[in-house]
Amino acid sequence: MAHRIASEALVERLIDWGVDTVFGLPGDGINGVMEALRRHRERIRFVLVRHEESAAFMATGYAKATGKLGVCLATSGPGAIHLLNGLYDAKLDHVPVLAITGTQETSVLGTGYQQEVPVEHLFADVSCYNLVINNPVQLPGIVDIAVRTALSRRGVAHLTLPNDIQVADANADPWRHVTPARPPVTAPVYAPAPGLPRASDLRKAADVLNAGRRVAILAGVGARGARDEILAVADTLGAPVIKTLPGKAVIPDDSPFAVGGIGLLGTRPGEELIDDCDTLFMVGCNFPYTQHLPQPGAVRTVQLEAEPARAGVRMPVEAPVIGDAKEGLAALLPLLHPKKDRRHLEKYQEAMDKWRKRMEALENPRRNPVAPQHVIGAIDDLASDDAILTCDSGTVATWAARHWTIRRDRDFFISGNLATMAPGLPYAIAMQHAFPGRQVIAYVGDGGFAMLMADFVTAVHAKLPITVVVNNNNSLGQILWEQMVLGYPEHGVRYQEPFTDFSAWARACGGHGLKVGRGKDVTKAIKHALGHDGPSLVDIDVDQDEPPMPGKVEYGQARKFAEAFAKGQPRRTTIATTLAKDRIEQLTHK
Repeated sequence: MAHRIASEALVERLIDWGVDTVFGLPGDGINGVMEALRRHRERIRFVLVRHEESAAFMATGYAKATGKLGVCLATSGPGAIHLLNGLYDAKLDHVPVLAITGTQETSVLGTGYQQEVPVEHLFADVSCYNLVINNPVQLPGIVDIAVRTALSRRGVAHLTLPNDIQVADANADPWRHVTPARPPVTAPVYAPAPGLPRASDLRKAADVLNAGRRVAILAGVGARGARDEILAVADTLGAPVIKTLPGKAVIPDDSPFAVGGIGLLGTRPGEELIDDCDTLFMVGCNFPYTQHLPQPGAVRTVQLEAEPARAGVRMPVEAPVIGDAKEGLAALLPLLHPKKDRRHLEKYQEAMDKWRKRMEALENPRRNPVAPQHVIGAIDDLASDDAILTCDSGTVATWAARHWTIRRDRDFFISGNLATMAPGLPYAIAMQHAFPGRQVIAYVGDGGFAMLMADFVTAVHAKLPITVVVNNNNSLGQILWEQMVLGYPEHGVRYQEPFTDFSAWARACGGHGLKVGRGKDVTKAIKHALGHDGPSLVDIDVDQDEPPMPGKVEYGQARKFAEAFAKGQPRRTTIATTLAKDRIEQLTHK
């Protein structure tokens, strides 16, 4: 029987913590850990990816969807470097991930050895716990500390193991140091911080909310899991609920309290509510675009936030409350006075009815080139009530924000604060692993999909029934419109024609691929893909000139848009025609 190596102490302790999946890509700097995973392959799954960035995105997506620790693995040097984008996604969206990397043998560190990169320095900013393992007996005690830190601080922990330490005897302690960090005899235990806020803070918050005449709730991803409580508080206060994009699944979009989002991806009722409310209740929210929040002093503000350092960062807060959203709202509810006057709520219910009709009008299947709103509208119509939609950054985020309807057990995941391109496909792969019985759909742009498209092969080999829908406008669409809103004609944002055919790639990988170029074929293609028993991809050529207009266009935005036209914006005629079609459809839609 092979002797027990130090890497096994690492892997065994991860198993003790309940880790069942590791996403990664091997290399000569991590072979010892790979051997440990091989020896324990009956108890922990290794998902082989095509790019380390995908591995980090998968670990992040797994953590976002399950609430558990995500784990990724990469070799020394370039492998570790490739993890960083996905790990910053985890850091900025506050999800627990453990990154494991390798490095050169201890005897050659500092000599400029091949692929030698000081990964502990490289990962210093992205991680809340970061350590080079120098002695086998540090494991598994250090694993406990790393995992507890990632879970408690909702961030990235990083451990790197030199090659010689990886394969050393698990009990070796050649230097005879003091007693190392040791795990408890029993299985590891994680005790989360108390979630119930202080009673005095709850009373102060209730006083402010009870005094408000026009209360609005701004709910973020920190309120996930508190749906019933958010709805109960909204009903008691007669308060419409705005949702941030990462918090889209907090309450259903068809709820009588939902008014969509704010900002460039938001709704007109959401934007108007921000200007109209006299009291704002922020729950699990750290919305960064302060230009879309009320002016300081214009409203009274209550904030329920799990992390004390984030309370009051975006808005002056009169009544900060620190605690878990679900527990805090449940404790707050008995202190609130039901508001009998429902005119404030009814005003925004009527506004949302009009908004939904406007959005529905844009989902016209007869439009050619294909309207992107029709694509996501078809996905919304055909997807199951417990479907998971993963989304890339870009114009697809706008269409998903407005046309993907959260109802019942549906979910939605996006790179929130990092807003990076490319996570849609890796997220979907990780979430299909985590929830094999649920429908998982990746809604991605051509730019983001192209970055990590190799991992469609990963889905094929694992026989994962994910569906990828590519919103193919053959451009970096979001940047195109951002350039115009600055008053500049677009430059360097459109790819050469013809449009790339990503469906050919899907078929070449052994998956199911369909190419669509006409609006009337969209629904049939997506329905066929969703019914396919295995990975499928629908590549849809959409209108390049469909602008993701803000829910409420400000005068300054319109003026800059006109300036871009005057300065020689390419394709201004087709853009103007598309805008005119959108307006006509909204006016004539019944």
